Amino acid sequence: MSNNYDVIVIGGGPAGYVAAIRAAQLGLKTACVEKWVNKQGKLALGGTCLNVGCIPSKALLESSEKFVDLLEHGELHGVIAKSVKVDVPKMIKRKDEIVKQLTGGIEQLFKANNVDWLQGHGKLLPDCKVEVSGDDTVIHTAKNVIIATGSTPIEIPSAPLQGDIVVDSSGALDWESVPKKLGVIGAGVIGLELGSVWRRLGSEVVVLEAQDTFLPMVDQQVAKDAQRTLKKQGLDIKLGARLTATKVTKKSVTLDYQDKDGDQQVTVDRLIVAVGRRPVTDNLFAPETELLLDERGFVHVNNACETNVPGVYAIGDVVRGPMLAHKGSEEGVAVAERIAGHHAHVNYDAIPSVVYTHPEISWVGKSEEELKASGDNYKAGVFPFVASGRAKAMEDTSGLIKVLADADTDRILGVHMVGAATSELIGQAVMAMEFEGTTEDIAHTVFAHPTLSEALHEAALGADGRAIHIANKKRR
Repeated sequence: MSNNYDVIVIGGGPAGYVAAIRAAQLGLKTACVEKWVNKQGKLALGGTCLNVGCIPSKALLESSEKFVDLLEHGELHGVIAKSVKVDVPKMIKRKDEIVKQLTGGIEQLFKANNVDWLQGHGKLLPDCKVEVSGDDTVIHTAKNVIIATGSTPIEIPSAPLQGDIVVDSSGALDWESVPKKLGVIGAGVIGLELGSVWRRLGSEVVVLEAQDTFLPMVDQQVAKDAQRTLKKQGLDIKLGARLTATKVTKKSVTLDYQDKDGDQQVTVDRLIVAVGRRPVTDNLFAPETELLLDERGFVHVNNACETNVPGVYAIGDVVRGPMLAHKGSEEGVAVAERIAGHHAHVNYDAIPSVVYTHPEISWVGKSEEELKASGDNYKAGVFPFVASGRAKAMEDTSGLIKVLADADTDRILGVHMVGAATSELIGQAVMAMEFEGTTEDIAHTVFAHPTLSEALHEAALGADGRAIHIANKKRR
């Protein structure tokens, strides 16, 4: 049975479900179209993030970190544990239970906010009509349509997926045994996180990265510090290594690759392909809608997330910008509020990014390399965690915080971190930047002692040569 809506959202991931809930909160009759089928064979909300992305990967990262922390560092704290072992199937079960709770929670939020869940595949038709194909095919009408179909892992010809031997990021979340030797293609966020999970659990991990620079989007002082630490942990990260072919048997995968020394080969037990993600636009719209895609296949939008089709918006991974759940969610809120007639804004210069390895790598704003390339007159303050009392108490002193600010106005331009819990600390930097804060503002802020966040305070002081707990290169 067809219905008329104020808003129909196509996609139930972090961008789509948030947009639907906010639209409903604003009094708009709202529906969300989602076809995701989880590993139990049931329809589920939450998209990639909750089902096979952000949430399950963080659950495994947390479990594996607790294991390795007790195994390798417990004795330093006077905690002696005998016969420490890992139960991988139980770890996977815990991960699945968390996913089930959170995806079920979204379904309850839909009910609480009167959002209709249209189960099936959504396809945009002319005049803001949406065809939903599930058990039946029904065409619904709307005043506004929000496209939030997300992204999917990129597949490469040199490493086609094969069973549970060669997998993408989703497949690497369900192994119930630890591979003796694991290959990872791609040293980006996903490759490093999944490589870290299985390294902690006992795999010998080799990571092949085609680029010559490690994490080029991160300030390179921070990136190099992180690379050194990850190498010490046993991640064999080979930069400038381009995969050319794979040969798969029942028990192993042989990787042929090229680096600066020529043709190379390595054999692993399993392989994760994590070379990035592409927008999902397959069968998304009828040709007569004339919806525009850009040269990379993303839905073309303006700064307000409006497409070229009147009444149709697009948000999240399917449009330009970083593929981050929180970016998509904020776009969802903004679009819902615009549709309802409110003012809305997303500050794309203050969107944080995090790599949830240990130490965590977090950043927001410009890197020092970007500031140099653009000719900006800037200043920098750096504080290492080795000088932090709280980090010493935690026996977790690797890493640093770096604050970059305009040399003339003192306005913060970027903050880059590597260390324990920086995914939590980066929020303080984002808030400072959102309010156009300066290093002086952070310097005048009182931070609790002893905390890791004091490192941000000291880094801001260091931008003017005023850091207290390290020697300053310059004095004010």
